[in-house]
Amino acid sequence: MYKEISQYLVEWIRSKVDEAHARGCAVGISGGVDSAVVAALCAKACPGNVLGLHMPCYSSPQDTDDARLVAKSLNINYREVNLNGVYDCLAGILEDARQAEEMRELERKVILTPDSERLASSNIKPRLRMIVLYYFANLYNYVVVGTGNRSELEVGYFTKYGDGGVDILPLGGLVKTQVWELAKYLGIPDSIINKPPSAGLWSGQTDEGELGFTYRQLDEVILTGTGDVRIVEEVRRRKAASSHKMKAPCIPDMNITTAGK
Repeated sequence: MYKEISQYLVEWIRSKVDEAHARGCAVGISGGVDSAVVAALCAKACPGNVLGLHMPCYSSPQDTDDARLVAKSLNINYREVNLNGVYDCLAGILEDARQAEEMRELERKVILTPDSERLASSNIKPRLRMIVLYYFANLYNYVVVGTGNRSELEVGYFTKYGDGGVDILPLGGLVKTQVWELAKYLGIPDSIINKPPSAGLWSGQTDEGELGFTYRQLDEVILTGTGDVRIVEEVRRRKAASSHKMKAPCIPDMNITTAGK
């Protein structure tokens, strides 16, 4: 089964690169299983024309070690772009902007929580990574290949115009548990496959901890429509709340009559 899936996705990636009249693929390599699988598929689709970019931003050193392991095992072009400095600079500018009197007046009318402030700051990181990916993609005429899977897409577990800002999503039709199986078929190192999934947004952050359920529980709901009642309801809530992430920006219908002009 996973041999056929692999072959299909390799051909699909190659066709999308050709359709874009591009030369290859730019992929963000986080050190996790999704990006490792995508990088492996791209290496087969566009041999010699894949750039893996690891973009640490106050990230775990283990993630960097794992990203290097992936790139070395796949023998792809690899670069590291440390974003600590640019993150600090932008975060400082934004904090200064918040201190302006009119902004402080606005914030008095808005209920800010530690969670909302942490999320706003953390989402800067994937958006900076998107900028880096498109810089190199523009430079080398590559397509930006995203690493999101169906499980994440179904509940909006990605940053809009961050890790969601890509050209193609090869894993968009596979749930996380299927990605793990595909990773085994592709020979991704066990240490990468067995690593707790994390977006690396803050120290100790894990996907499942933030979601409040496991990927296996989520995948059961996605694939069968059944499961723990609490999880089914939470999946529905998240899907509805994040539906805007899966759509192009709304444009008003300007079919206005000109009678009486």
